[in-house]
Amino acid sequence: MSEILFSKSRLEASCFKPGQLILPDKNIPEIAVAGRSNVGKSSLINALLNTRIAKTGSTPGKTRSINFYRVTTEGCKEFRLVDLPGYGYAERSKAERNDWEKLISAYIKDRENLELVLHLVDFRHGLLANDKKLQEWIRTNDKEILVVFTKSDKVPKTKWLSMRQQYVKEGLYSCNVPVITSSALKKGFIELRMAISGRLEHPACCLGGSRSIH
Repeated sequence: MSEILFSKSRLEASCFKPGQLILPDKNIPEIAVAGRSNVGKSSLINALLNTRIAKTGSTPGKTRSINFYRVTTEGCKEFRLVDLPGYGYAERSKAERNDWEKLISAYIKDRENLELVLHLVDFRHGLLANDKKLQEWIRTNDKEILVVFTKSDKVPKTKWLSMRQQYVKEGLYSCNVPVITSSALKKGFIELRMAISGRLEHPACCLGGSRSIH
C-alpha cells in the first residue's frame, strides 16, 4: 500500500462564534474531525498531517473553537481539515456546552463544501450514547460519516478485527469499514490518508463506495 503525503499544512482560522464561520474561497473541500472530549483528536490530527500543528493536553475539552487547517497534498491539491470542539465533557458549564453545540450545529448544517465527517471513537469503548446521537444528527443533515477508531494501542492487536466486527454488528453508521488508528504507534494513517484523498478525488465515494454500515 503506497503512502499518500500531505505535504504542507497551516492553521488558517479559528472560529468561536457562528458569525465567524465565513471563510474566503468556499470552493475548497473540507473534511471535519468530530469526537468526544479526550478521544485523541489533536493527536490524530498531528499524526495525520505529520506535524505538531494541533495543541494537545491532558485536560479534556481543551478545544473550544472550530480550527481550520489548510492542507496541501503531494499533488498540490488543497483541502481544509476542520477540528470541531469535543463533546461530552460534563465539567464544563451548561452554558459553555450549549455554545459549543450551537457552533458545531451552525457549521455542519450550513457547510456546503463539507465532504466528510471523520467520527473519532475510542476503540476501547465503542460508540457511547452521545456518539450515537451525533451520528443520527449528522445523518439528518445529509452529511457523510467515516468512523475512525482511536487509541487502538490500548487494546491487544489480536483483538482488533474481532472488536471492530462486533462494533459494526452492534450498529454504527460509516460510509465504509471503520479505520483503526493509533497515534502513539502511528498505525492506520496510510489507510486514513487514502480514504481522505479518495473522497477528495471522487466526492460521491468513500473508500471505494458510499454506503452505511448499520
